[in-house]
Parts: sequence; structure tokens; C-alpha cells
Amino acid sequence: MKVLINRLTIEKRERANLAPFAALSAYSRGRKHPQSEHELRTAFQRDRDRIVHSNAFRRMEYKTQVFLPHEGDHFRTRLTHTIEVAQIARTMARALCLNEDLTEAIALVHDLGHTPFGHSGEDILNELLSDAGGFNHNRQSLRVVDFLEDRYPDFPGLNLSWEVREGIVKHETKLKIDHPEFDPGERSTLEASLVDQADEITYNAHDIDDGLRSGLLEVSQVASLSIWGVEQQELLHNNSDCNREKLHQIRSSLVRWLLDLTARDVLTETDRRLKENNIDSMEKLRNSSVKLCGYSETLNEQVIELKKFLGTNLYSHPVLKEHSRNAAEIIKALFEYLVTNQNVLPDRFKRRLDTEAISIVATDYIAGMTDRYAEQIYHSIK
Repeated sequence: MKVLINRLTIEKRERANLAPFAALSAYSRGRKHPQSEHELRTAFQRDRDRIVHSNAFRRMEYKTQVFLPHEGDHFRTRLTHTIEVAQIARTMARALCLNEDLTEAIALVHDLGHTPFGHSGEDILNELLSDAGGFNHNRQSLRVVDFLEDRYPDFPGLNLSWEVREGIVKHETKLKIDHPEFDPGERSTLEASLVDQADEITYNAHDIDDGLRSGLLEVSQVASLSIWGVEQQELLHNNSDCNREKLHQIRSSLVRWLLDLTARDVLTETDRRLKENNIDSMEKLRNSSVKLCGYSETLNEQVIELKKFLGTNLYSHPVLKEHSRNAAEIIKALFEYLVTNQNVLPDRFKRRLDTEAISIVATDYIAGMTDRYAEQIYHSIK
């Protein structure tokens, strides 16, 4: 008769099979609000499930990644991007014998705090909140899981484990977060670092894909990048003027190759750094003086070139600049309207006005909106 695999069995397998520097669910630093353990699921598995069942996770389906969702059914949204990051991160975690469940949970949660209209929405909220410390989507993700989700009667938020929350706080972006619970001098888990790399790997590849799909990038432009191998260069140079069906095949080929190249490189380079620095425990990993997860030197230069290319030719394209201007207009109008018309806020946001400034409450409400809901409210107040 088949025996159920329970939490204790899973934890035992983790101790036996994972790397000595992997994060073990049995040794989690716990939750802000203590809860008894689940019989079948580990702490990190429960975190993953809570994230997937949250309202904030579902709303990402209608939040812009780069292209507005209604412009085409196949452009990435914030949700599809997140799923791709989780898939790549989990594959890499398995190769390095890390904790796949923790890796997946951090990947699924890392963008919950993103605004509607992509980074354009984040930029304008950052300006509007300049007197209150600005807006940071990582900090907002932490607010979502700590306070804003309201699924449980006994505590606010999702009450995630310390390690998943640390992965949010220490997600590597241009804006850093200072948080009293997390030592900035202590390196995050390698699982969290892998998610950072998977995030960049994913958006570099899918922005090339979506840029070509949209027509904002030309095959001849993409062909100039040094990151391509000989086969990809020949494919691009021989098909600079191809039909729609052929372009679809070219895009798919480029994405597959780019994902495989960059993921393999990160794995090989991370393994080399771990061995070179004699990382054989979580303590050594936490206290490492060098970054342990990243690209090789050669590929890093090529990725920098790729990101500069996307910044110049895609993100700064006049079409996307116009989207950014529209997004700024919508979010600024919503913010100003809510600040002066607090009575229109949903009741659960109104209740927080007793303890938080209206600018923060209005920002929480706007940041949680989908693109289409923000547009709907905007048109109703014009």
C-alpha cells in the first residue's frame, strides 16, 4: 500500500539530498505570526500556495510587463513573466541542489507589488511619493504579503516565512530597501540570488521576443548584438526581410537559445564561485565577501550590451514613450482624486486612514489595480 509523503519525510529528504548551503525548510526562521506546521506541506510549500491563491497574484494577469495586454493576446503580462521566472529559477535551483520550493515561492512573489502600466506606473508613483520616501515595488511587494492581503482572520497579509520575505527585500534592483528584520550585511539565500538572475534572464529574452513580435524591433537591429552564436547570427542575417510565419520561428529559436545560454552560464559560473570560495555551509554563504551567483565575465559584458540595446531601441521607442505618458496621466489623476476624495476608497482602505497617511493608502490602492481597472476608474472621474 502506498504511504503518503508527509512534511517530516520531505524535510528529511531535503537534509539528505540538498547542498550544504541550501535553505532547509525545517530550519526556517519562522513567521511573524506563529502557526502550527502543516502535516503534509513544508513551510516553503505553504508559502508558494498562499501566494498563488492571493488576489494580488491573480491581478498580475492584467498588469503590463512592457506591452499593454490589450495590444495583443501573446505579449507577456506581469503574470506570464512571473511564471516564466519561476520555471527557469526552479530548473536552475534543481541543478545546484538548492531548495526548489523556496526558489519557486520567491519567484512567484517577487513582482506582487508592481503597479499597473509596468515601470511607468512605478516611476510616477515614486515621484508622487517623493516627500514620503518614494515608491519601490519590492517594498510594495512586502506590504502586500505583510499587510494588504486579507485572506485570514487571525493576522494581516499572508504571514509568509522569513526566508521568502527576505527574498523580496533583497531582490536586486536599482532601489534598495532598509528593513530592520533583515541585515543588509548578510547575503541572502542562494535561492533568492538565483531568482534575481532568472528574472533578468527571462525579461531580456522575452523583451527581444515581444519587441520583434510588435514590430518595434527589426531583425536587422537584433542581428548586431554580440551575444548571438554563429548559428543565430546566420539565421538573423539571412532573414532580415522575412514573412510573419518565418519571423515567429526566428523569435522562438532566439528565445530558446538565449535562455539556455544565459541559464547554463549562470549555473557554471555560480558553481565555480562556490567551489573557489569553499562555500560548504549556509553560514559561509551568508558571510561571503563576494557575490556567488552571476554571469561569467565574458557573458556579463554581452548581457550589458543587450540591456543597453533594449533600453535604447525598445524601452525608449516613441510608441512605448507615449504609453508611459498616458500611464503617468492616469496614475497622477487617480492619486490626486483619491487624496481629495477619500470617501470613494473601499472600506478596508478607509479604515487604515486612522493610522496611515492618505498618500500611502491611495498608493496602496492604485498599486494594486490592474491596467484596465485603473483606466476604468480614470474615465469615470474625468
